[in-house]
Amino acid sequence: MAKKKQDGENGSGLSRRRLLGAAGAAGAGGLVVGAAGGAVGASMASDDGGSGARLTSLGTTAVPFHGTRQPGITTPAQARTVLVAYDLEPGTDRAGTAALMRRWSDTAARLGRGERPDADGQVALDAGPSSLTATFGFGGSLFDKLGLADRRPGALKALPSFPDEELDATRSDGDMLVQVCGDDALVCFHAVRTLQRLARGVARVRWQMTGFTRSPGATLRPMTHRNLMGQVDGTGNPQTGDADFDAKIFIGDEGAAGGAAWARGGSYVVVRRIRMLLDAWDDLDVPAQEHVIGRRKDTGAPVTGGDERTEPDYGRRGPDGRLVIAENAHIRVSAPEFNRDATMLRRGYSYHDGFRPDGTPDAGLLFIAWQADPRQGFVPVQQKLARGDALSAFVRHETSGLFVAPPGCPEGRYVGQELLEA
Repeated sequence: MAKKKQDGENGSGLSRRRLLGAAGAAGAGGLVVGAAGGAVGASMASDDGGSGARLTSLGTTAVPFHGTRQPGITTPAQARTVLVAYDLEPGTDRAGTAALMRRWSDTAARLGRGERPDADGQVALDAGPSSLTATFGFGGSLFDKLGLADRRPGALKALPSFPDEELDATRSDGDMLVQVCGDDALVCFHAVRTLQRLARGVARVRWQMTGFTRSPGATLRPMTHRNLMGQVDGTGNPQTGDADFDAKIFIGDEGAAGGAAWARGGSYVVVRRIRMLLDAWDDLDVPAQEHVIGRRKDTGAPVTGGDERTEPDYGRRGPDGRLVIAENAHIRVSAPEFNRDATMLRRGYSYHDGFRPDGTPDAGLLFIAWQADPRQGFVPVQQKLARGDALSAFVRHETSGLFVAPPGCPEGRYVGQELLEA
């Protein structure tokens, strides 16, 4: 007689409950990354009748949802992201929003553990958690709609206009932001679809953007993201071990929080869809491209020598007396040392949405930058880039949004509870 399937088992006999247990039992043999956005993983055999099929750590890695910080900020970048902005439905009040945030938080925690949510569509039935994270943020408009203007954080204000922007208002801003990341596209879709179903009657989708980067194991060694221009992108990111990392990335001081104590420990995120003019870029030869960026295309090393992690020599001049890293080279113009130490944690993803009517690629970068205060991070850097960055001729900023992500929450509570129930 056939063995009766246990709750949550798929046809191969592998249950998501057992998957979680195997991942949790990994101990020293598994992968452990960070505490705030940590991950645990293991290689695990399935009950498949002896065929020996296995889920690798790519599928079994789980990122805890509960904690001091929300996951998806300091979590090592996963292979996929889906960004979804929501607007509250007319008539939605604070209680309705709080109930949605509780549902979202509870479900995100379960999905991150590899568990099936209630009324699951079974889209990712046979998949592991795949490093899934869901991160929630609030836009400035939410505070006005819910009568919470007096609790809006001080730095949550409309971003200024920048030269040469071509912003589409219908794909910018929003009352709420959900950032879903994971190492498997189907797992990400499942999470996005599940969260969207939970929002029915409370909030509707305003816009969605989908991005990708290198999959774990696709390269011989771990490496920084390589964007669609072929350039290594993100070398200068701050590191979690830096002495001032928390102060630069997470809201802590009175100025950034603006008296909104509930926001302390959270972070501001700027989201921009930046289309790359790839046909024009590809018309340049490699030395010209490296001159624009200030780094070698193959290794990501500064053009002054060394490897990717070598500090650029901004004062070095060539035989002709000119600066090797040009005055308008992207890395010089954007470097913290030339921007009063302005710092952001960038988690950029590429996107490709087909081709435009003129035949050029509709492709580029989903710029996602976390920071303690955008007035001291993104805004001054972007103002400088817009005035004198050689790369500006090859990109167009098409969408924009600023959100505040509340701090994380312990088990039994939900993200944003301190704001919505104060």
